[in-house]
Amino acid sequence: MEKLLTNYYETGAIILFGVGFMTLLLHNNLIKKVIGMNIMDTAVFLFFIAKGYIQGKEAPIITGDFKGVGAYINPIPTSLMLTGIVVGVSTTAFALALTVKIYEKYGTVELDKILEKGDE
Repeated sequence: MEKLLTNYYETGAIILFGVGFMTLLLHNNLIKKVIGMNIMDTAVFLFFIAKGYIQGKEAPIITGDFKGVGAYINPIPTSLMLTGIVVGVSTTAFALALTVKIYEKYGTVELDKILEKGDE
């Protein structure tokens, strides 16, 4: 229990992921499912950024004197999360565009009603 309180970024990320996952599972509204997916994306980004940070080290921006490799934070987790954010935004835009097309065809964004109309 003590580790949950000292690693509060990781704990927050796990809670956010759970909230997003339950939103994705429990709601029939497609917009709410997209929101749940975005919450899950954000939780993963927070978790990896929190794991990539090391207390007492600096950002890897060398402005003059080089302090050695051990004095800087590894930039790879941050750059991977930046790429993940771009992919997440693209996925969200695509999912919302599909939702608009589904609404134009079926007149609703409720998944159970769409499935009923699809059988007709």
